[in-house]
Amino acid sequence: MSKDELPEGRVTSVTCKKKTLCMSHHEGQYGALDNKCPHQGGPLGEGSIENGLLRCPWHGWDYHPLTGKAPGFDDGVETFPVEIRDDGIYVGLPPEETHIGTVGDLMMKTMTNWGVNQVFGMVGHSNLGVADALRIQEKAGRLSYYGIRHEGAAAFACSSYGKLTGRPAACLAIAGPGATNLLTGLWDANVDRAPALALTGQVETQVLGPGAFQEIDQVGAFGSVAQWSQTVMHDSKHTELMNLACKSAILNSGVSHLIFPDEVPKRELDNPPPAGTPEGRLPSREISPPGDALQAAVELLSNSKRPVIVVGHGARFQMDAVIALAEQLKAPVITTFKGKGQIADTHPLAGGVLGRSGTPIASWLMNESDSLLVFGASFSNHTGITQKRPTIQVDYDLMTLAKFHAIDVPVWGEVGVTARLLSEALAGYSGSEDQTDDVATRWAIWREEKQRRTLDDRGKGINSAILFDKLASSADKDAIIAVDVGNNTYAFGRYFECEEHSVLMSGYLGSIGFSFPAAMGAWAATQEDDPRFKGRQVISVSGDGGFGQYLAEINTAVKYGMNITHVLMNNGELGKISKEQRAGNWEVWQTNLHNPNFAEYAQLCGAKGLRVTDAADLEGAFNEALAHPGPALVEVLTDAELV
Repeated sequence: MSKDELPEGRVTSVTCKKKTLCMSHHEGQYGALDNKCPHQGGPLGEGSIENGLLRCPWHGWDYHPLTGKAPGFDDGVETFPVEIRDDGIYVGLPPEETHIGTVGDLMMKTMTNWGVNQVFGMVGHSNLGVADALRIQEKAGRLSYYGIRHEGAAAFACSSYGKLTGRPAACLAIAGPGATNLLTGLWDANVDRAPALALTGQVETQVLGPGAFQEIDQVGAFGSVAQWSQTVMHDSKHTELMNLACKSAILNSGVSHLIFPDEVPKRELDNPPPAGTPEGRLPSREISPPGDALQAAVELLSNSKRPVIVVGHGARFQMDAVIALAEQLKAPVITTFKGKGQIADTHPLAGGVLGRSGTPIASWLMNESDSLLVFGASFSNHTGITQKRPTIQVDYDLMTLAKFHAIDVPVWGEVGVTARLLSEALAGYSGSEDQTDDVATRWAIWREEKQRRTLDDRGKGINSAILFDKLASSADKDAIIAVDVGNNTYAFGRYFECEEHSVLMSGYLGSIGFSFPAAMGAWAATQEDDPRFKGRQVISVSGDGGFGQYLAEINTAVKYGMNITHVLMNNGELGKISKEQRAGNWEVWQTNLHNPNFAEYAQLCGAKGLRVTDAADLEGAFNEALAHPGPALVEVLTDAELV
């Protein structure tokens, strides 16, 4: 239908010869004003006119394309005046109605009042009411929204953000598969004690129960992963539900989950109550330990000559007090892998990482100790904190104390408060040995060994020792680094020496694919005003298997201009699993990978992509990628056969 064939009058929609909707006309192109059929909201664009009637391709309903009338059916579709001018066709529309606040608006404003202002997710048909409320908050400058390519990446980004900042971010998904795709990343947050908020759509309440399209039992599905989960209903106390969701995530350091049946967040509120806030809802968490427990800890340390302090991720915000105590006792500080970077490896009492991903320095110091003082660590089997030394464990979580075995002195208290009280109580004690020289000696031995390893590639391409040596010299001294799982991560733990770096990982869950989505969450934190993170460099490290899990998210990073440098160690296999097969005397089976050229893939996505096949080019590639103002990927071939 050409412009000249269009009648004057009132029309809902018409179909042009190109099967697009003719509502405006500009340079021969037609655009859609109303692309719905008049009875169920289906599309008109692919319909056809037969015998003067337009047939909806979705529903098979015939109706007149100009009047919107259908034989035997009239749903009163509103029509509008049309005026044909030389420069196009103009349709008179009524003025837009003033937006009336909804349940979704009230709850999302409450959420941002609690400081939840980073949202990762995917908009879909069962969360449109929530999505529009988020849009309004974003327009008001109260949150940033990142549309991801897979909901699992959204959950990992939230988990990482929570681990880094101690505050929750939110992830958004639809009912059914969108909700289930969140579960892996939310389990990561759950087991690593990271606050996170999950917002999931659900089918309408009218059809909830019998098993409608994309309906799943979300309460059951999230029952173990979410420490707090509620469905938002028409007559719920909507402000209070969001208040409790945010409060529970923060105070319990875990996942809160809100389920939104499709129509509920769209419900208009004529006289909405005030949005909720955290004022008067968050108590101080500066918990002092019971006096008898503190005294028992003081007595044990007073009788120690070679105490060693072990710190885990739970001590990350209180390291000044812990380090001050260590310097007073002249005691080495060793960390769990999740605690890597919480004390600079250049500090004279820093003993590196303990356990499977650690250094021989930490294990030697622990074995030579006569007592252990453990702050914010959970005694994971991967860490290997010995049970053969008298041990004091300090934690604010009662269930973490002596979780896996009996502890000589379990102390319930906040890490920083307890460290300062111990320091005061031990002010006159000077009986411990100065272990500074031991620490320096063990570092010298290990650094010599690391240097030897940088020169030995075993004919297998670029080795990890040289890679992480060059990365450490190129990266900012306070870069935030997200690592994956596998051989690449073990090597990072051993070879990368931290200064003021923050390290993020999938600890207890140990999930492959964590690093790049985690870097997105960390990058979001660097865009905020929090001086602890603002403007810091963000790096992620993975193997080829890990990056393959969420490689589409590099498009997300490009879309939002995320300045992330990803270091990809490509050996063409799931190398850690191959090792385990060999160690168990199994055949190496189905661990090889078919990969693209990842650097070229990054380029195709709009990022910078660099490929390194010679160790001599590592430093230059790292410097170039880190200087790039957007996402960059450095693919390092660690097997000569892949060159």
